[in-house]
Amino acid sequence: MTTSLPRSKVTKNQTWNAESVFSSPKKFDAEIKSLLESLAPIKKYQGHLGDSLDIFIEAMDAIEAISKRAAKVQVYATMSSAVDTGDQQGAAMNGKAMSALAQVGAATSFIDPELLAIGETKLRNWLKDDLRMKLYEHYFNDLFRKQAHVRNAEVEEILGMLRDPFSNTRITTNMLANADFKFKPAHNKKDKKVDLTQSTFDAILNGSDRKARQTAWENYNDQYLEHKNTLASNLTTSIKQNVFNMRVRKFDSSLESTLFNGNVPVEMFHNLISIFKKNLPLWHKYWKIRRKALGVKTLHPYDVWAPLTTKKHIVPFEKAVDYISEGLAPMGDEYVNVMRKGCLKDRWVDWAPNAGKRQGAFSTRVPQDTHPFILMSYTDDIGSMSTLSHELGHSMHAYYASRAQPMFYYLYPSIIAETASNFNQAMTRAHLLKSNPDKYFQIALLEEAMDNFHRYFFIMPTLARFELETHQRIEKGQALTADSMIELMADLFSEGFGGNMNLDRERVGITWGTFTTHLYIDYYSFQYAIGISAANAIAKRILNGTPNAAEDHIEFLKAGSSKSPMDVFKTAGVDMTSTQPIEDAFEVLGDYIDRLGILTGK
Repeated sequence: MTTSLPRSKVTKNQTWNAESVFSSPKKFDAEIKSLLESLAPIKKYQGHLGDSLDIFIEAMDAIEAISKRAAKVQVYATMSSAVDTGDQQGAAMNGKAMSALAQVGAATSFIDPELLAIGETKLRNWLKDDLRMKLYEHYFNDLFRKQAHVRNAEVEEILGMLRDPFSNTRITTNMLANADFKFKPAHNKKDKKVDLTQSTFDAILNGSDRKARQTAWENYNDQYLEHKNTLASNLTTSIKQNVFNMRVRKFDSSLESTLFNGNVPVEMFHNLISIFKKNLPLWHKYWKIRRKALGVKTLHPYDVWAPLTTKKHIVPFEKAVDYISEGLAPMGDEYVNVMRKGCLKDRWVDWAPNAGKRQGAFSTRVPQDTHPFILMSYTDDIGSMSTLSHELGHSMHAYYASRAQPMFYYLYPSIIAETASNFNQAMTRAHLLKSNPDKYFQIALLEEAMDNFHRYFFIMPTLARFELETHQRIEKGQALTADSMIELMADLFSEGFGGNMNLDRERVGITWGTFTTHLYIDYYSFQYAIGISAANAIAKRILNGTPNAAEDHIEFLKAGSSKSPMDVFKTAGVDMTSTQPIEDAFEVLGDYIDRLGILTGK
């Protein structure tokens, strides 16, 4: 079984190159001080943006420079705290960064209200008068789209200052789960203790030892259940904050508020949920195949990730990079070479499963004068290879967008965020399914595919349904309690399992508590399903040999937020205003299920 090394024992090649951002914590502290001192000069532009076109451009250039520095501060602090959540210095740096970013936000919050006060006519004339203004055309278009929901400068400044304290619910929940929780060890079939941490949990659930899986899953969820009231209080507070922002911005619902802000049609959310519910029989079919393939009388939640073959496929980190590079070869040499160099030379990836490391995986989005970085716990298997491929998709998105766009466009919208990552996985998977005919390797690959779809096309839509219901209850003035949220979550999963699972209602019901990030970013969960739908549509174009499909995807990656999200999708040749990509993705899922059933003889 996987064990976790102390962070101090991790070799350098398994860590990310944080020194390339700041050479030391002292340099970070000095930059924080300098950054905050740089905010005062920004204020001189307040009330003067409309004086002349030149002053406006000068102000935007100054804010661009400040924003770039703030982004570096943020990523360094995140890196410091994520690798060892018990590191007090890292926690302190994260706190300093969050405070600094809130101050930057407050200092620059006057821009949008002031531009609205200047008026659309004058700003449109500026666009006509000077080619330098072409850069800001989409920014202005989006600003005036939001005009009815932008408040005056004083209110916007207050809302900017609230970003820091409003972030604390998410931070508190993360610290509780990742730094304070100490899980009882699991026990394997030989009744030996198995180290259970955030970084080993997934590996145990993906293991063949059923007793280890059972005890790990039970002990893991029991730890969250012991703190269900605290977790419920934190999540309820976060939801109330979303509802507060919705009302301040004069929206009718938090769903409308969130999606309007991202320029996403509300219908996309409802379409996804509707198509998901219609396709639940596919999942019911899969649970039956999985139960038979495992040879168990009753399927339990801890069997969802169990391997369907005892044959192990060892995939070391370097081999995973090879597989991913081969799969992404249709994207061209530049794409592949940048990715390989990032993994094997520039230390983009912190991949050791050390004690105290934050659960899950993520890729940072940073400005062009540094690298994207990936945090994960790599465990030499196909699942880890898939995670690496996923996060490298995010990293390549950040790489291209940060080099093609200024700061106010380089952060691509969240509805787009999961497309590049799932595209990488789809391409890697397609290559390996075609190039390696070994039956057991095929089964392992299809299991990886099902794990991915399970997360994106089962868990995330279920969380989205939970999220909508809990927000609506708060909007109606109803109470949320730990027990009511557990009941709601258990009901939703019961529907998804369709009677094919021995449902441990309380432990399944606390699933919301284990998502310490996703549910603290309002209406983020459903966007994963949108991402995997678009990703498979783009991969299909490239694999089918559609002319310029790879080039279209590169342009998609470069676009950032320089266009509306739906227009960015169209850059890649995909129409996400249609339900067809979602329907097609369920067809891909159905094909995987059928193939898995044939290979397992079930």
